[in-house]
Amino acid sequence: RAVQVDGGSEFMSDFEEACERLGVKLFVLPPRSPKLNGHVERMQRTFRDEFYTRPLPSQIPELQRELDAYLDHYNRRRPHRALGGLAPLEYLARIRGEAVPTESQMC
Repeated sequence: RAVQVDGGSEFMSDFEEACERLGVKLFVLPPRSPKLNGHVERMQRTFRDEFYTRPLPSQIPELQRELDAYLDHYNRRRPHRALGGLAPLEYLARIRGEAVPTESQMC
């Protein structure tokens, strides 16, 4: 198991300790190298443009529900140009030769 991180120092010490405790290897990207993390950078831009531009609840439980609903939309329904217009779960199911999982199968 491994995690790729961008080297931001905000919570790095605690995160490194947790990864070590769990046996997770860290791959730290060099500073100022967004192209090495392009997929994550693109998803963050999409979140900024689609999720954070609307009014959001101030309470964490309500915000979590909104985020969960957006992630469901992003992964299950939203077409992605890089995936030939398919949603990520549909794309994954196709390349695996499986049916797209229903909501009840994912819970």
